[in-house]
Amino acid sequence: MSVINVVIGIIKNSEGQILISKRAGQVHLSGFWEFSGGKIQPDESALAALKRELSEEVGIKVIKATPLIKIKHDYAELSVLLDVYMIDDFSGVAIGNEDQQIKWIEIKLLNNYSFPAANKAIINAIKLPSEYAILDDACKTTLLARLKIILNKNVKLIQFRLKNLSAKDVNLFLLEAMPLCQQYQAKILINSQVNNTKEFNQNGLHLTSSDLMILQTRPSNKGWIAASCHTLEQLKHAEKLGLDFAVLAPILPTLTHPDAKPLGWEKMEKSIQQINIPVFALGGVKQKDKKMAQELGAQGIAGIRMFLE
Repeated sequence: MSVINVVIGIIKNSEGQILISKRAGQVHLSGFWEFSGGKIQPDESALAALKRELSEEVGIKVIKATPLIKIKHDYAELSVLLDVYMIDDFSGVAIGNEDQQIKWIEIKLLNNYSFPAANKAIINAIKLPSEYAILDDACKTTLLARLKIILNKNVKLIQFRLKNLSAKDVNLFLLEAMPLCQQYQAKILINSQVNNTKEFNQNGLHLTSSDLMILQTRPSNKGWIAASCHTLEQLKHAEKLGLDFAVLAPILPTLTHPDAKPLGWEKMEKSIQQINIPVFALGGVKQKDKKMAQELGAQGIAGIRMFLE
C-alpha cells in the first residue's frame, strides 16, 4: 500500500479558537471536517510544505510553527503519514481559497465534528498542554504548598501520585486541592495506585505500567486517561486500549532511579514514531529540553522537581 506524506497545520487565533475546514467534492474522505494542510512534495521539507499549503489553501502566512504530533494511519485504500504542527503565529485573514467551508471553533467543541479516524490523536494533542506535572507523596501541608507552586507556574495538567498516603489522608488533601485546581482551571489525574482510586472516577486516571498491562479495555473514568510506559510494548498497549496519552521514562539519568538505564532521545524518537498517541518525555528532563522533545515527536515534558524549582 502506498504511503502519502501529508503536513497539517493546527491554526489557532488570538481567541484560542481552531480553524477547521470541510472537505468538498469527490475526494478521499469528502464530507468530513479536517485541519488545513496537504501533500509534501518530493523536494520539500515538512515546514516548507506547511507554509506553502496554508498560503494556498487558507491564505495565511506562517510565522512560527511548533511540531505537535506525527500520525501514521492505514485506510482501506491508502496509508497516510501526517506531520502535524501547531501554528503559534501567523499573519493574514483565513479564507477558503479552494471554495471549502471554513470555521473557527472552540477547542472543547472539536469532538462535536466528524473528522477522519486518523485525527483522533491529533485532537487529543491539541487539547493537551505541553507540560505535565507530577505531585508526589508528602504530608498534606507540603503537598498543598507544592501544588500552589505548580499552579502559579500556569501548569494545567497534574498527576496526583500519592501512592503511600492513607485513604484518609488522600481524601483530606483532595478536599482542599480539587477546588484550588478548579480555580486555576487545571486538570487532575489520579494515579491508579492511590488508595481508593475508584472513588475518584470523575477525575482523570493515570495508570502505572503494571496496571496498564493487565487491562484489556479502556477504564471508565471521566477525564483524561493516561499511562506510564517504559517500553515500546507498553506504549503500543496504551494505544490499543485507546488511552489519551502516555508518559515515556526515563529519557535521561535521574537522581531518584540511578540504576535505571535511560532510553535516550534517539530511542524515544523511534518509539514515538511507531505509535499514534501523544507522549510526554519524563525522567531527567528540564524545561530547556521541551523544544527538543517536541521536535523529536513528544507532546512535551513531564516531571516532579522541574516544576518546583
